[in-house]
Amino acid sequence: MVRRISLAHGEGGELTHQLIQHLFIQSFGHQDQTQFDSAILQGPFENIAVTTDSFVVNPIFFPGGDIGKLAVTGTINDLAVSGAIPEVLTAGFIIEEGFPLPDLKKVVHSMAAEAEHAGVKVVAGDTKVVEKGSVDGLFINTTGIGRITGEHQLKPETIREGDAVMISGTIGDHGVSIMSARQELGLLNEVQSDCASLNHMIHKLMQEVKGIRIMRDPTRGGLATTLVELCEEFHCTVEVDELAIPIRDAVHGACDILGFDPLYLANEGKLVLIVDRASQQQALNLLNKHPLGTEAKVIGQVTAQGNTAGKLHVRTPIGTTRRLHRLSGMLLPRIC
Repeated sequence: MVRRISLAHGEGGELTHQLIQHLFIQSFGHQDQTQFDSAILQGPFENIAVTTDSFVVNPIFFPGGDIGKLAVTGTINDLAVSGAIPEVLTAGFIIEEGFPLPDLKKVVHSMAAEAEHAGVKVVAGDTKVVEKGSVDGLFINTTGIGRITGEHQLKPETIREGDAVMISGTIGDHGVSIMSARQELGLLNEVQSDCASLNHMIHKLMQEVKGIRIMRDPTRGGLATTLVELCEEFHCTVEVDELAIPIRDAVHGACDILGFDPLYLANEGKLVLIVDRASQQQALNLLNKHPLGTEAKVIGQVTAQGNTAGKLHVRTPIGTTRRLHRLSGMLLPRIC
């Protein structure tokens, strides 16, 4: 029995799943809300979605972004993939004594620019300064609120055999970007993080494609862990084609050197969705026309649905299949 929290509990894999399911959900309840990345609340006028997240990435500046941009995009994307239109954010800062003020200004300006780009307002916040050594420079917590209209209702209970599984672009970019920024790997090719707000792209999809079953953003634990969670939560079996999954050559190269599987690397600007077969081409066309979805691909399909399902399989380049599980243990510390 695990008696102490380890870094692996924060990696988004099996230990994270156990901690959430067996401690937080059992203590706080709301089991029915765990199927989305935000809690859907019923208000007197319309449904709203609420999500909160904390960001402790190391280093705080990396190719393609920083902790401030990451905090905004991460919270916005959790709302958007739940079918909500993001409206407002709050931001809480825990700052270590001695943290450079110019760096804090860069982070805050980055947050403001990304929020403006996404059409979301930061309406409240809090700042705490703690003694040197209490935190590693800067931690940020954000809470987001969005509204759900009639046209933005996701229905994962309608997932059926033959539905298409799609990804909006290349995977593993953020994970390799963080590794490169730590200047420990000697990578020649600098991979940019995919950190981006997806709400505008998702809003267009939700408006025009009627067959979207469910959406997720594959952050910690990567694509594989996200799909395993979908399979288990909605009692479906999915098979993905390894050759169909878009991965940059530089990401492949870094993974080959370090022994990582890109399917488990973090992403911060990608969308995974399950769409009915009749709508898959329309969804793919819309994604490909958007700057954040030009490399979108259909990577697999739902092969079974029902109480006996709940597995993720990958078809290898030699034609065999193997089962994938959640990330086990710790792959990369402090990626978000």
